[in-house]
Amino acid sequence: MLGMICLAAYGLAGCVITGRLFARRGLQTRLWLGLTLGCGMLMWFPSLFAFALGFTMAAQWLGVGLALVLAGVSLVAPRRAPSLPREAGEEEPPVWLTLCAVLPLALVMAYMQYTHTLLPVDGALHTGQSTYGDLNLHLGIATGLVNQAYPPDYTILPGTMLGYPFLVDAASASLYMMGMSLRWAFIVPGTLMCALVFWGFLMLAWELTKSVRAVILSYALMFLNGGFGFAYLFDLAGKDPSRLMEAFTGFYKAPANLIDYNIRWVNVLVDMMLPQRTLMAGWLAVIPALWLLMRCVKERKASQFLALGVWAGFMPMIHTHSFLALGLISAGVMAVSLVQAKPENRRPLVRGFLCYGFIAVALALPQLCVWTFPQTFTGVRGGSLRFRFNWANWQNGGLVDEYFWFWLKNVGPVFIIMVPAALAGTKRQKMLAAGALLVFAAAELIQFQKNEYDNNKLFYVAFMVMLPAAAQYLVAVYDRLKGLRGRCLIAAVFIAVSTCSGALSVVRECLSDYQLYGRGETALAGYLNENAPEHAVYLTGTYHNNAVSSIAGGRLVCGTPQFLYFHGVDYSRQMQDVTRMYQEPAQSLALFEQYGVDYVVVTNSERVSCGADESAIASLWPLVWEQDGVRLYAVSERARAEDAAQG
Repeated sequence: MLGMICLAAYGLAGCVITGRLFARRGLQTRLWLGLTLGCGMLMWFPSLFAFALGFTMAAQWLGVGLALVLAGVSLVAPRRAPSLPREAGEEEPPVWLTLCAVLPLALVMAYMQYTHTLLPVDGALHTGQSTYGDLNLHLGIATGLVNQAYPPDYTILPGTMLGYPFLVDAASASLYMMGMSLRWAFIVPGTLMCALVFWGFLMLAWELTKSVRAVILSYALMFLNGGFGFAYLFDLAGKDPSRLMEAFTGFYKAPANLIDYNIRWVNVLVDMMLPQRTLMAGWLAVIPALWLLMRCVKERKASQFLALGVWAGFMPMIHTHSFLALGLISAGVMAVSLVQAKPENRRPLVRGFLCYGFIAVALALPQLCVWTFPQTFTGVRGGSLRFRFNWANWQNGGLVDEYFWFWLKNVGPVFIIMVPAALAGTKRQKMLAAGALLVFAAAELIQFQKNEYDNNKLFYVAFMVMLPAAAQYLVAVYDRLKGLRGRCLIAAVFIAVSTCSGALSVVRECLSDYQLYGRGETALAGYLNENAPEHAVYLTGTYHNNAVSSIAGGRLVCGTPQFLYFHGVDYSRQMQDVTRMYQEPAQSLALFEQYGVDYVVVTNSERVSCGADESAIASLWPLVWEQDGVRLYAVSERARAEDAAQG
């Protein structure tokens, strides 16, 4: 209950603040921006105090207090009379359109959040296909943040600063500390943020088109994306009908993610927003920034540029890719807007963009220097930044598919509409097209992380800002074909081809169900949450679905390379030490002391992958817990004392 009150307090504070800052806007705009601001404050405010106090309950209460104080200040601040009347009739999309578009997808995401987040089944915990990997990382960050000092470390590699954008997980950690179960601390904000992303895209599309048909089309193309993967699937099913069922039961066999056929443009709902919570939070932040950017160039108000600068400046540790995409799009918008502007309007635009840029850089630079740049430029093996042509299509020194065919089969027929739509678009659509081109070029030529696939986090933002213009262009073409027999069929085929892969992938994800933690691992995590000393250090295997780290927030000698390698972290020594400590525990006592190990965990994974000498371990330290083949040995004095105290 306290967690829900905390979330409601942030949401209310956000709505009060945006109600004053955007008093001229309609209710939808103020409510959407207010709830989005509330989520942003939930992510950031406790962390502001955590630098001095650690991520403690004191930091949580001060974060809530700061949000309420800012809301109170906004209420008592002098209200300026609006200089212009509201733009009646076109400021916001119709309420029916918002409800009909946002609610169905929000319910789908709520269902998948529910079934994919630690779903209890006969004592075990289950998840879905797309979250089987990433959920473990996010859970471990959230539980590991509890009462941790700032800047936080990786709990899967203690002593190494957490360079991954972690604030969306900090939001879940805050709700968890406020009394929500870990499961619901992920489900509730995850569902809310997804709904706000849907709402935000709708508002952005309306701002750019003022067309119901264009908004609906761009919305469908955005969230049911998937390319031509369905054609490969149907071709395979024609030769072997069992392949069709495999698309709904196999592991990563859905048509929007067929790696064997170089289909990499995955569906954003099930393969991006659902598993990649930082991207979900990044889109939560970048969409209102893009909306406000469009208002800035239209109205040229210094206060709006100021607000945009502050909002953008806090984005890097929410999602660095979205911050970079916003910066590149802003550069394109600035250049084109200055060319398009009348001479008397250029000076306020220049002042506004300078104000926006200065504030954003001033706020973002400390985050980038502390967290992002060290891993990007100086991480293991010289950092991750390098030149790479054509994203995931460049393998082994050459192209896998012909360049344009790769993009066409991945993005779908809307890809060929982008250029004519940009050329025929409105002034603001041309501005965004220039920014999208900069993002596309950067992502096509530079690899920013160890995993080249992660450049899609940039491509999708460019795709997002181009879709409203593309949809409006398609609607205009459809209208010009009035009187042509079969135009409805042509439109239906276009939409079906564009959304079939995405729709099938969403259905498959809704059906997916995999055990993430067995009964023994789940019970062990529950025992540790109740009985182990805080911030205890554990020797475990380096598998990714580690309940000790993810659910109990334990600090591991070394976690999974599946996460650490792609974060640019050097873990080789610790990983070697893990194997040695399991295989030769008596000869490795100095290592146990060096790492401050409190407990040794032995499951079938450690027995097989680490070659654990359990008889030697049992001869050295007492067994303090056992269930279903999962055993826990107390190594340190404080661990043994804690066990003795529990009886």
